[in-house]
Amino acid sequence: MSLILGILDSGGVAGAATSYEYIATVTVGSGGATSAEFTSIPSTYTHLQIRGIARTNRSATGDWLEIQFNTDTASNYSDHYLAGNGASASAGGNINATYMEVNRFPAASSTSSIFGVFVTDILDYANTNKYKTIRNLGGNDQNGSGEIHLGSGNWRSTSAITSIKIMPGAGTNLVQYSQFALYGIKGS
Repeated sequence: MSLILGILDSGGVAGAATSYEYIATVTVGSGGATSAEFTSIPSTYTHLQIRGIARTNRSATGDWLEIQFNTDTASNYSDHYLAGNGASASAGGNINATYMEVNRFPAASSTSSIFGVFVTDILDYANTNKYKTIRNLGGNDQNGSGEIHLGSGNWRSTSAITSIKIMPGAGTNLVQYSQFALYGIKGS
């Protein structure tokens, strides 16, 4: 995870001089959780960044995470991604969805105790004159297999983002020790 964070910290959003300020962390406890949420997000930053590690209990080797803003569950989201596993590449996306897909993660049938990592930038989150855009980078290593994932998405709303909900796909749970940290980014 330090490599991914170091790359983004060195240049920041769009290469601008930036300052990252910690806002909050959500850590999943024993028994798991259906989602992780950040609420009452202040509007005092230029951008937001989520740094996370996660795994789900889906009965498969992989799962994905979904993100929603301001409890909006309408079909106002779109996303696309590029992924590679060392042997092949894939691409895909969703339009008019009820969430944005953030990344692929290890699930219950993958090697135990393996977690995936990601960094998601949420650009101009408080700007009420435009739709919101995210970009993310993440991946996981499963002892010789795994995947790297690059994606972006948009939320078709001009509302300022005041809350973020992260949940696993396929109706599963996040497992214990999944963790998400929210940072505010101040640009120059």
